[in-house]
Amino acid sequence: MPGAGRRNPDWEWDEIVLACDLVAQNGWRALPAENAQVIELSELLQRMTVHPLEARRPDFRNPNGVGRKTADIATHHPQYSGRPTHGNVLDEQVMGRFLTEPDMMHAMAASIRASVADGEPHDFPRGAGYDGESEIEGRYMLRWHAYRERNPTLRRRKINNVLSGGGSLSCEVCSFDFAQAYGERGRGYIECHHVEPLHLGGEGPRTIRDLALLCSNCHRMIHTRPPWPTPAELREIIRRQAEGQAN
Repeated sequence: MPGAGRRNPDWEWDEIVLACDLVAQNGWRALPAENAQVIELSELLQRMTVHPLEARRPDFRNPNGVGRKTADIATHHPQYSGRPTHGNVLDEQVMGRFLTEPDMMHAMAASIRASVADGEPHDFPRGAGYDGESEIEGRYMLRWHAYRERNPTLRRRKINNVLSGGGSLSCEVCSFDFAQAYGERGRGYIECHHVEPLHLGGEGPRTIRDLALLCSNCHRMIHTRPPWPTPAELREIIRRQAEGQAN
């Protein structure tokens, strides 16, 4: 059985952000294992790919463990008067960021939740590095992902609809055309974006009107952090930015 006989991996930054956000919304009080939000977070953490399956024990991030983590966080709050429980150094670092930048950290937690539900990557700055600093990369890992299913037929129909109407596969926000920039290599390439994120709309019927054709840059800018702008709102951001640079 994966992870049998070993302790579970230490909590990583993204996991602690989610737990700390839960504690913050509970008035910086710990939550018990039977709490519905703790159970929901436990299920979310088990779907995340931060830790490979072979490193996990059978009780990996179960509700008891998540409840204990909320206690580790709550008892290290500056206004807590009792004896703090054990935790790790990241607990206090993440809490410190929540206390000084609550809106930004809450948005980060929301983005992590959304990215897990929607199968999107989430990348946040962990701190500045220096020249010559190195990290280990390249380890071969097998990971399972939970994600919202996409229907490739809908994407093809969207593209065919644009082409049959005499249009080009250019970004609906910035008008970037991969074929114009990269020639034959870029011909026929474009990314499709759900105007309403799947983690919000959930399972249900959708048409080509629910999709937007975007270049990679604009697609990533929409998903960078909440609130997620619509393509029209991102176009307005670009327009205002261009006007500001021209003045």
